[in-house]
Amino acid sequence: MKIKTEKATIVFNVIGYTIITILTLLCLLPFLLIVSGSVTPEKEIIAEGFKFIPNQFSLDAYTAAFSNTGQIVSAYRVTIFLTLGGTALGLFLTSMAGYVLSRNDFKYRNSLAFFIYFTTLFSGGLIPWYILIVNQLNMKDSYMALLLPPLLSAWNIILMKNFMKSIPDAITESAKIDGAADFTIYWKLILPLSTPGLATIGLFMALGYWNDWFLANLFVTTESKYPLQFLLYKILASAAVLNTNVAGNLSPDFRPPAETLKMAVAVIATGPIILLYPFVQRFFVKGLTIGAVKG
Repeated sequence: MKIKTEKATIVFNVIGYTIITILTLLCLLPFLLIVSGSVTPEKEIIAEGFKFIPNQFSLDAYTAAFSNTGQIVSAYRVTIFLTLGGTALGLFLTSMAGYVLSRNDFKYRNSLAFFIYFTTLFSGGLIPWYILIVNQLNMKDSYMALLLPPLLSAWNIILMKNFMKSIPDAITESAKIDGAADFTIYWKLILPLSTPGLATIGLFMALGYWNDWFLANLFVTTESKYPLQFLLYKILASAAVLNTNVAGNLSPDFRPPAETLKMAVAVIATGPIILLYPFVQRFFVKGLTIGAVKG
């Protein structure tokens, strides 16, 4: 009986790993096509379309994207600063708000939770929000206009509140008996037990800051303050204009690599996140095991 159970387990593992491997390869194929397209000559893509293995290799798209290396480096610096600083500060504020709303002894927690939830149903609109940022807060053409608006999200606060409610009240009560203050309980007990929720929300916030270009399009006018995504958007827009009749006075032999440039921009924008994820993944695994009860 034991031998049959072991054979069934082996068969199940083989089938499971095979299915996961196939699904992983299917997820990798689009990105491999993007990488291949970024190193394919523009004429070959126009004539034959995108292929996984190009007939010739060309770095014209990357040459065009890095035509101003200093600007690219500056944009990377701005984006990294916004991503790290905004994610760290946003997690701190979101976790504090979630902890307060999860406390049963907080008298107004239901009222505040309703007001926070209400903002997910209705908003003032884009124009009043723009006037608030520019005229009232005077954040036009500043890093604060890129950092502060995505800092807090009602959905993230509600998600963190629901996660912290699952932490047993006995932990908080025992810490109070030992004389711990509220912030000490939050910082030394609640936060370590909330690592899975923090990791999930932190990933969403980091991706939001990294991929954001809309705020820069609205509020930033100085090129040295451009984040990476908005700078790449400007490069793509310039290449698209050069391929229209607006550029009719240029040499007929000149054709900017518009199609391959799109692929190269996608690689430049997503490459660092993909390379960073394996190093961040261990925090997800650690967060799932913190607070586990050993039998």
